[in-house]
Amino acid sequence: MYYIGVDVGSVSTDIVIVDENINVVDKLYLRTMGKPIKAIQEGFGMLKDKYNDKEIKGVGTTGSGRTISSYIIGGDAVKNEITAHAVAALHLDKDIRTIIEIGGQDSKIILLREGIVTDFAMNTVCAAGTGSFLDRQAERLGIAIEKFGDYALKSEMHLRIAGRCAVFAESDMIHKQQMGYNDCDIIRGLCDALVRNYLSNVAKGKDIQSKIFFQGGVAANKGMKRAFEENLGVSVEIPQNYNVMGAIGAAMLAKEATDIRGKTNFKGFSIADREFETKSFECSGCSNRCEVAEIMDNSKLIGTLGDRCGKWGNREAVS
Repeated sequence: MYYIGVDVGSVSTDIVIVDENINVVDKLYLRTMGKPIKAIQEGFGMLKDKYNDKEIKGVGTTGSGRTISSYIIGGDAVKNEITAHAVAALHLDKDIRTIIEIGGQDSKIILLREGIVTDFAMNTVCAAGTGSFLDRQAERLGIAIEKFGDYALKSEMHLRIAGRCAVFAESDMIHKQQMGYNDCDIIRGLCDALVRNYLSNVAKGKDIQSKIFFQGGVAANKGMKRAFEENLGVSVEIPQNYNVMGAIGAAMLAKEATDIRGKTNFKGFSIADREFETKSFECSGCSNRCEVAEIMDNSKLIGTLGDRCGKWGNREAVS
């Protein structure tokens, strides 16, 4: 019997399947491309010939698209990314005290004490503190982002590149290229810049303590790991499934929910072939005049989102 975790973000949609002991038996990394429903359907289409509906005991969703994905899939647990990442990390190591998570479009820090989340923060503005910052510079340098870490580790000097703003960083990087610095030193400088940005913005004022887990897609970059260790003066660990920890946490939360309830809301792998549509209307109930989105499954309402007060979001959906 298996549990599914789905983490829908702005850049990627991650899907994992775990067994009763939370061993990852399957995982998918898909580009969201601004179409979360399509990404979810693509993922479940890839899984439907490998598993049958009766094998799935629970489904959990997380990420910025957790609510809509729950409507589509039939979620048993719908939790924020902070909770999902913390649950997955603590499952691997009860002594984890800090989680550094950097994805494509956002980054976050989670502080834990005695297995409980005591503080957290997320970036809300600056792109220079996310993976997209490195992606853009990789494209400009003509080097595959997958090789960035190897390049950074070859550098033997600290080249300072402005990291407060992605625009200024690009200008400074071009200036350093024109001065004749090699790619290895520039890439190390970019990694250092991203880490400085993270520590001075997302982690500002936070009491960062060991043990530290580095999670999210950017953790694949060995240069970023070294930059964090040099700036913090402590070891930083990268868990085996660093890039899908949110989805693993969602699957664990689904197991917890269905163990209590005794059944799952999972709609089956057939969702890969269904026709979903989003419609909207403006609510005139108050001065907010919220734009309310209605998620339709073959013309049947399955969920609503977008209202601030919960008037429509709490409406019972058509089964």
